[in-house]
Amino acid sequence: MFFSHLPRRINMKEVKVEVIGPEPACVRCQTAKKVVEKATEKLKQTGLAIKVEKVNIISKEIIGKYGVLVSPTIAINGVVRVMGRVPSEEEIGKLIKHAAEKGV
Repeated sequence: MFFSHLPRRINMKEVKVEVIGPEPACVRCQTAKKVVEKATEKLKQTGLAIKVEKVNIISKEIIGKYGVLVSPTIAINGVVRVMGRVPSEEEIGKLIKHAAEKGV
């Protein structure tokens, strides 16, 4: 699995992951959030600090920050990384790890 190559402890800054979709969440958004939670659970075991948040796609704050989006959307540290599809656990893990290492 893609987590096996990670060191036991990662000393990096906190990563913020936003799962963006409608309220109440549609089936695809619920699935995307579950995928993110599974990936982050494994990464947290390495010492990485990750905050996952579900946010409403039609809030004025989110529209102002990201513009018009297609759900589900996943933003990592304020940058949209996935839009309009449910990513794999492996893809999310790689994106979060990259964000933690590079600070983006």
